[in-house]
Amino acid sequence: MAPTDSHQPNGHARALDGTLLAYQRQGTGRPLVLLAGQANNHHWWDGIRADFHATHTTLTMDWRGTGESGKPDEPYSTQGFADDLIAVLDHLGIDRADLYGTSMGGRVAQWVAARHPERIRRLVLGCTSPGGPQATERDMAVRRSLAQADARAAREALIDLMYTPAWRSGHPGPYKTLGDPAMPPHARRRHLVASNEHDAWDALPLISAPTLILHGAEDRLTPAANVPLLAARIPGARTHIFEGARHGYFEECRSAAGAIVASFLAEREGPDDV
Repeated sequence: MAPTDSHQPNGHARALDGTLLAYQRQGTGRPLVLLAGQANNHHWWDGIRADFHATHTTLTMDWRGTGESGKPDEPYSTQGFADDLIAVLDHLGIDRADLYGTSMGGRVAQWVAARHPERIRRLVLGCTSPGGPQATERDMAVRRSLAQADARAAREALIDLMYTPAWRSGHPGPYKTLGDPAMPPHARRRHLVASNEHDAWDALPLISAPTLILHGAEDRLTPAANVPLLAARIPGARTHIFEGARHGYFEECRSAAGAIVASFLAEREGPDDV
């Protein structure tokens, strides 16, 4: 397919329902799509996306409801977010890409890889889960900490779930993984429902792309017990656990995680793997 505006690093595509979807491109090389977590925009990746630019053009997007994308007040779903990504890829004329999704972005990536296997060369799933009744969910103490009426206390609880105190002592922020501050309340609620209702269990065996699953061992936001569940359902999936890390392993373990992902993406299955 021919790209419509390949000379523009940033721009907008249109979803199937007409919603504007903002995207951002940096670097050169094979396309690598980076999908952010729930209620976050593309700035989720600001701290590490440059690590991939020696080999890849990174493509991010603002989920509907965030950033420069449209914010319709209607039901959202991880399947719908997957359709939005395909609309962006079609708009840019990208037939095939590597895909790295973290947290809710990993849930969306599951649908993309299962429903559009021809579009995904290699798949990385980080700090995510299959959703549904088979998944291991966060405990009630975590849910209560995030639902506190005191917004500052809830924010501090989220920071603690993302990063260890030892790492935070040397990295005081600001953190770009705590949600889009300009997101309207209706969109924030709809993101939460979309993530909570995710259930790709039956679709996971349809994933044919080589898959790498990454997770922090001390992740309480999305427990690491989901790693073997995903690995058992996705054919040939590999896993790596970062000891001591929490939900934001990709920043806290940046050097190690970046090297592991880069090595995985550099592999080729054969002469036709382009």
